Amino acid sequence: MTVTTFAAAQLLRFVPRVRLSRAVGRLCEQELHPAVADVASKIYARAYGVNLSEADPEQGPYQSFDDFFTRRLRKGARALDDAPLLSPADGRIVAAGPVTKTGAIVVKGREYDVAELCGSMQAAKAYEGGEFAVIYLHPRDYHRVHSPVDGKVVRVRSMPGDLFPVNAIGERHVPKLFVRNQRVSMVVESEQLGNVEVIMVGATIVGRITTTALGGSTTPVGDHTISPPLPVRRGDELGTFHLGSTVVLLVPGSGHLSRATGPVLYGENLGRADG
Repeated sequence: MTVTTFAAAQLLRFVPRVRLSRAVGRLCEQELHPAVADVASKIYARAYGVNLSEADPEQGPYQSFDDFFTRRLRKGARALDDAPLLSPADGRIVAAGPVTKTGAIVVKGREYDVAELCGSMQAAKAYEGGEFAVIYLHPRDYHRVHSPVDGKVVRVRSMPGDLFPVNAIGERHVPKLFVRNQRVSMVVESEQLGNVEVIMVGATIVGRITTTALGGSTTPVGDHTISPPLPVRRGDELGTFHLGSTVVLLVPGSGHLSRATGPVLYGENLGRADG
């Protein structure tokens, strides 16, 4: 298995990953005849085990494959837990733990510098003594990302990079995977927990990432101060993966993540506020 994934990783190095992802993204956004879009979405749903009963019926018929992939949930499909810190996305928690004293997180034996991950030299200090969780979104999952806390979005950073796959191949064979890939970080200022950071990490075939704080358009590269800050409640939408990837959540020392690794749905309890 290791030999197979290593060989696949070497082949990926020669693939124009960013250009391929952009091309696939544009193709997925092409308007389709409703009947064609319906057939395509049903084939995809059968292949990946998508629960179509959770989709908002008012959103259909889908105008493109991207419309289907970024589908909204029907009302009541998710219940928000009473906890102060919720999961921002559907998926699987593949790693969680403390931010080290050197300002790093460790995911499957690999160390990632928090400042580099967030695109901010101040971030390592801000999250020192805090915790992190990594949530992987499977192709079958709902791909909108929500606020884990009550607060206000004060900053959005979009960082350029590559688009390696965020899966077993990438994690095992691509050094510094999360900080090499394109990503968008959203800082939510919370009265109860302080600044909580939600980082959407792109991957191969992820066409683009859009953010609510910047009007729902493709997030331009750079550091964007949101003025006035955008008020959000737990569960409010923050952004969307146009095709999917991974979310990294950073919580300061005032919060504690109590959820074990494994499947999770957006709105479920992830932890508590200390003190």
